[in-house]
Amino acid sequence: MSQVVEYLGTGRRKEAVARVRLAPGTGKITINGRPIESYFVLESQRVWATQPLVVTETADKFNVRVNVDGGGLSGQAGAVRLGIARALLNSDPNLRPRLKAEGLLTRDARMKERKKYGQPGARKRFQFSKR
Repeated sequence: MSQVVEYLGTGRRKEAVARVRLAPGTGKITINGRPIESYFVLESQRVWATQPLVVTETADKFNVRVNVDGGGLSGQAGAVRLGIARALLNSDPNLRPRLKAEGLLTRDARMKERKKYGQPGARKRFQFSKR
C-alpha cells in the first residue's frame, strides 16, 4: 500500500475554523468539496485565501483540500489563509522567514465584542431622555 504524504494545518479567524490538507499535486484547490472559484465568489476572498501559496511560489506544487466551518465568507477566507500557511510550514520549515515577513503565521485575534446588559448592543446605548 502506497503512503500518501499530506501536510495538515488548522486556521481560525473570528468564528471560522479551517482544516487544511496539502498533498503534492498540480495546484487544484477544493473547499468543502467545491472548487475555490465557486466557493469564494469574490476575487478578493480568493486572493486572500491563496496568499501563502503565492508568497512561497508553491501554488502549482500542491493540491489543497479544505474543510471550513463557521462564520461568514470573509472569516472563512482568513481561516483558510492561516491554515494553508501552517500546512506549508509543516511541509518545509525553510519557508518560515517568507511567511513570517508577510504576517501569514499570525492568528488574527479580533473577535466580535459581546453584548453588555442594560444596552441593546455591544456599544450602542438606549436613547437618553432628559425628561
